[in-house]
This record gives sequence, structure tokens and C-alpha cells, in this order.
Amino acid sequence: MRLQAFWEARWILAFLALLAIVFGLFSAWAFWFFVLLLLCTIAFFRDPDRAAPVDPNVIVAAADGTVMDIVELDENEVLKNKTRRVGIFLSIFDVHTNRAPIDGRVIYRQHWPGLFLDARRPDCSEKNESMTWAFKNTRATIVVRQITGAIARRIVAWANVGDELKKGERFGMIRFGSRTELYLPLSATVLVNVGDHVAGGATPVARLPNE
Repeated sequence: MRLQAFWEARWILAFLALLAIVFGLFSAWAFWFFVLLLLCTIAFFRDPDRAAPVDPNVIVAAADGTVMDIVELDENEVLKNKTRRVGIFLSIFDVHTNRAPIDGRVIYRQHWPGLFLDARRPDCSEKNESMTWAFKNTRATIVVRQITGAIARRIVAWANVGDELKKGERFGMIRFGSRTELYLPLSATVLVNVGDHVAGGATPVARLPNE
């Protein structure tokens, strides 16, 4: 468990602790209400360690959550060709740290302003605020897109272009409910189905063909 995710919540935690103290002077009910909110916030910003599969052909989930869709479409921002997209919805109960899907170098990072529609809507991928990443190694280039939701309104980046990351290493997070998408080469075999719950940095979502 790392403290970097909790650091992102420092002002929220401090504010809730202050409210618990102040309102606790007048009402025990209010005190326990804000203590509960404080504990829920701590749970949201948890960041457990994960063991990534060592197989270099395996691509892991970039986030915790439920697989909402698996579709073929053109990825026009980085790869500029047809890919298979795996969309993962993160509820407020999921870990919101994002992790590298492969061993590789960060070759692209771009933030895009936008709306804050419900991350379960099919059009949120094009309309919501987002950040696009690309990870490259000798086998493949995998694009990951972090997308805000109706509640999640801040994307946090911990890695920079040029950084070398290991599979499963954290590169950022999204606060509260949101969506993370992986854009995979068509040659990769998808290993998950719509409705599956995946763990970022640990669950294999696809497998590249043998060299």
C-alpha cells in the first residue's frame, strides 16, 4: 500500500476531520456522520500492491472495474488504425489507481478538456475530459485513455513522457467514479468478457501472439 494516492486526498481528509471535530462539539450524530465520510474517503483512495503476470505477451487491466464494452474501432489520436477497445467502468467502490498494461516506455501523454457526463454513457469517451497515454515496447504499443465521470473531475498523472514503466506500475489515478479504456492491436486475443470485474495491474485482459 502506497501513500501517494492518499496524498491526493490530503485536503479532503483534513476538511472532513475538521468538520467531524467542529460538529462533534454540538452533535454526536454529526460527529459520527463525518467520521463515516472520512473512513469512506480513506477506503476510496486505497492503493494496494499487485503482482503483475510475468508473461511478456500478457496485457493487464489498466484499472479496477467492470468491463462495459469490447468493440472494434479506429484509434485516431496515436495509433491511427483499427483497434479493439476494452472499456472499464470504475465505480466509487473500486481502486482508482491506473497501472501500465505492459512493460514499456511512455511515448505519449495528452490531456483533453471536456464535459463530465456519467462514465457509463456510451458517448462519454468522446465528450468527457480525458487524458490519453501510450505505452510502447518491442512487441506492441498500447493506448490507455483515462476519462472523467459525473463525480470524478480530476485526472492525476504520476508519470511523464519518456518514463520506463514495468507492467502494473502506477502512472496516475482518477478521483471517484470514472472510465478507463485500453486500445489493443487486433492481433491480440481478448481474455475478458463484458460484465467481468478486473483488477488493475493484475488481471490479464489480452494476450499478444507469440513472436
